[in-house]
Amino acid sequence: MDNENRYNENRTEESGSRVAPERQSLSKYVPAPTASLDEWKRMQLIYSAALKEVNTKLEILNAEFQMAHRYNPIEHLSARIKSPESIAKKLRHQGRAVTVENIVRYINDVAGIRIICSFTSDIYKISDLIRKQSDVKVLKIKDYIANPKPNGYTSYHMIVSVPIFLSDMTIDTKVEIQIRTIAMDFWASLEHKMYYKFEGNAPENIRRELKECADLVGFLDRKMMAINEEIQKYSNEEEEGVLISESLRRLYGMVNEENDVKETVVQDGKPAVVIDLDEAQLRRVDDEMEATVAKKKLFAMPKGRKATMK
Repeated sequence: MDNENRYNENRTEESGSRVAPERQSLSKYVPAPTASLDEWKRMQLIYSAALKEVNTKLEILNAEFQMAHRYNPIEHLSARIKSPESIAKKLRHQGRAVTVENIVRYINDVAGIRIICSFTSDIYKISDLIRKQSDVKVLKIKDYIANPKPNGYTSYHMIVSVPIFLSDMTIDTKVEIQIRTIAMDFWASLEHKMYYKFEGNAPENIRRELKECADLVGFLDRKMMAINEEIQKYSNEEEEGVLISESLRRLYGMVNEENDVKETVVQDGKPAVVIDLDEAQLRRVDDEMEATVAKKKLFAMPKGRKATMK
């Protein structure tokens, strides 16, 4: 139940003379022993930035996957910062004081993202793509798909760390990522609502019925994935090759000086002529084009209007 509750709270080197920002953990960023409003705001800033970092990475991967394979492994994303009340409740349950240092040290899911997929195979595909990100460090994995909870809960959990670049330092910040299929999310959402009514102490017959539903959801996921794999056998579309060639990849990070810009002009089937264009020439061409357009507009006007303009 706690896994679902977290997401239903409130969806929300040296270079020349310059020294590179110091890189440290978030717990070092907040040295004060007790939580104040300013400390809480600073902590929220860091965790919100971490959510944006991870969310952007996932959106880019999904768009690239769509372009390369004509398929979106991610159905939708949701993100949230854990509410102060829920954080305090969790720390008190652990017998710890509610301080910013304890929050950063002991609460791994202050920032959380949930990824919903179509098939179970997509879950492992996405988790593998996340692992391959050079600036993402995987801290912990819990595979509740291979090892479901006793109540039937299935999902794939990752705790990752991403660097947040501030003006004077870089802070490695934790984010929890939950990856589920649509069917897993359906079961978990309804299970949370039902358990909420009993404050976590549902009658035995209700728990038994929910476990049976979880088994049915698992069967449904396996069946749908098998059908999808069978459909793929009938697909004649070939997989795309490398999305961006090595030579073009290098160009994305290169800068050309403006004076080195060249333009190729082809006219009347004659061989292409490469000409250098400086800023003055470009300005003159623009002026000539504007004059030509104005002249054409004038000759296209009715005679009466031309006379009026003289």
